[in-house]
Amino acid sequence: MSATDPGARAPRPGPRSRPVDVGAAVTRSLLGWGVVAGPFYLAVGLTLALTREGFDLARHPLSALMLGPGGWMQRTTLVLTGLMVVAAGIGFRRVARAGVPARGGTAVVVAGCAAVVGGIAVPDAVAGFPPGSAGGSVSVSGLVHLAAGGVQLVALSVAALALGAAVRRAGRRAGGRWSRVAAVVVLVGFVGGAALSSGPVGILLLWCAVVVAYAWLAVSSVRLYRESPHPEGTR
Repeated sequence: MSATDPGARAPRPGPRSRPVDVGAAVTRSLLGWGVVAGPFYLAVGLTLALTREGFDLARHPLSALMLGPGGWMQRTTLVLTGLMVVAAGIGFRRVARAGVPARGGTAVVVAGCAAVVGGIAVPDAVAGFPPGSAGGSVSVSGLVHLAAGGVQLVALSVAALALGAAVRRAGRRAGGRWSRVAAVVVLVGFVGGAALSSGPVGILLLWCAVVVAYAWLAVSSVRLYRESPHPEGTR
């Protein structure tokens, strides 16, 4: 039967493609950086820590890797991590759903900006690193770096408290409890680590604060990702 035959059947129309919501796609992409930020920072930092001569994980904070030859790698890592956190914070603010306070997203953006500043301001040398350093010196750049680190962790704690309260009001007590516990651990780890930073206990507390803060960011980003509208509508 030819194509011109009036008895020929018309071809069936193909499946109609759904319109893509670009805004929803951008929001989900931004939230994805909240999942990547922590693993990226910790993986690169630990790799550098294990390969840099003289660096001791029990005595030196990861920020000390910004010093000496090759320090540019850790500085770049911290700046890139900060930009990822900023992107995640913007994603938090873009999630237009009940129970997601804008102030939580703003706090995440502040944390990311603080990380970028901390990556630009070089810390002071610590005892034993770079090799041969006695530590003890204080500079404006070092103070700015310490302040930026504090702002980053406090801001993430504020974000966790804000989101935890919103989640609890929405009836999800487990998620709200997790956010509140994470906020307390980050604050206690930061304060205790800053006070005891010259010893292994202080370094351990700082590690706990950083790991829990990025773990909270990742878990919260995944939750908001799942709750945000799908770019192609409901599936």
